[in-house]
Amino acid sequence: MSNTLRIHSFPLSGHGHRVELFASLAGIAHEVITVDLANGEHKGEAFLALNPAGQVPVLEDGDTVISDSNAILVYLARKYAPSYLPSDAVAEAEVQKFLSLAAGEVAFGPAAARLINVFNAPLDAEFCKTVAERLLAKLEAHLDGRDFLVGTAPTIADVAIYSYVAHAPEGDVSLAAYPNVRRLLSNIEGLKGFKPMPVTPVGLSAAA
Repeated sequence: MSNTLRIHSFPLSGHGHRVELFASLAGIAHEVITVDLANGEHKGEAFLALNPAGQVPVLEDGDTVISDSNAILVYLARKYAPSYLPSDAVAEAEVQKFLSLAAGEVAFGPAAARLINVFNAPLDAEFCKTVAERLLAKLEAHLDGRDFLVGTAPTIADVAIYSYVAHAPEGDVSLAAYPNVRRLLSNIEGLKGFKPMPVTPVGLSAAA
């Protein structure tokens, strides 16, 4: 067990979920270590030694420790599941574009809108919904005639986008007007090894 990858995560964190999802899809043996965010474990000395930013997820692979969900996806794909990160320069650049989107409009749109409803985050709901709708419109147009975001097979781009877009309705962001986006989500959910993120009740006090 000592050589097994350890993913420090939290069940309601979309950032944590995208890493857990990818490890499951790629068939990478791993152990999930649940971090008790509600009681501040992520701000404790032991966790801060792993990630001084005090955020999940964190990956431990032997002596290698990596934080930031997108960075972890790149590492895992490069080392253990290269089919999820194209070696072609143009396709790899396309994947990077969607990783940037995940860190930008996904985070400030559907992810932030969900934080308001689920975790009582003090954010501007209308702004978050506007960003989310702009993001979804971009994805909808891009996915016209496509099964996945880059090429004809799933990549870490799809994994990075999935968690918060799939759970956008928890932030009162409807997916009804975006059939191509819903089809992408369904395609990801149909992959062997798919692992869902729990649907969360509203009004929790922790942050994810």
